[in-house]
Amino acid sequence: MTLRPLALITGASAGLGAAFARAYAARGHDLALVARRLERLEALGDELAAAHGVRCQVIACDLGGADACQTVLEALGERAGSVDVLVNNAGFGIAEDFDAVPWERQRGFLMTLIVSACALTHAVVPGMKARRCGAIINVASLAGFAPGVAGHSPYPAAKSLAIKFSEALHAELKDYGIRVTASCPGFTHTEFHLANGTRAQMDALPLFLWQTAEDVVRGTLKANDRNRTIYVPGLHNKLAAWA
Repeated sequence: MTLRPLALITGASAGLGAAFARAYAARGHDLALVARRLERLEALGDELAAAHGVRCQVIACDLGGADACQTVLEALGERAGSVDVLVNNAGFGIAEDFDAVPWERQRGFLMTLIVSACALTHAVVPGMKARRCGAIINVASLAGFAPGVAGHSPYPAAKSLAIKFSEALHAELKDYGIRVTASCPGFTHTEFHLANGTRAQMDALPLFLWQTAEDVVRGTLKANDRNRTIYVPGLHNKLAAWA
């Protein structure tokens, strides 16, 4: 039996992750969906399997844990070495002063956004190199271009790392046919701001600053297809990144 290409997507239970899952399912990819919320993953997996006839494996895993990458790889089993697309999307924000947050939570942030993303990339790249094809998308942020701000201490640093990491991977892997893109959206309609307690402030922003998750994902996939290393969705965000 011929296997379809496999897309491994983290943070897939909502927002950009779910939008990436829908986009790759529409392209005929089997899916491995990773997030903490099993019920949401199962509902999304059932929806996409029914709509597109693809296989959807759901992996309930907290990527803030020290053994998260190993948990994901063990769940993938034989297909761990045949991931064709990796979308490092899982993440969250902490809208508090750095020292006001228990270190365990800050460590979980760093593990999720940096360590687990790098670990999964490290795990899937050898197979991509052997097949001389593949795609890696690191979901960064417009914040990766901005100065650090009070109350979100590690966030701009983590997103800046995602951008620089993507640039380095592109330089290393371009001759193997592997496309690497850092997607750097600005304000996007997801559950992100609800989760970190800043929804009220965000609702006061002008509507023109906002984009849908579907628009961000559509542009990101086009950028990756064209092997663009850095993608900033939206003209207003491009101007902000340039500034």
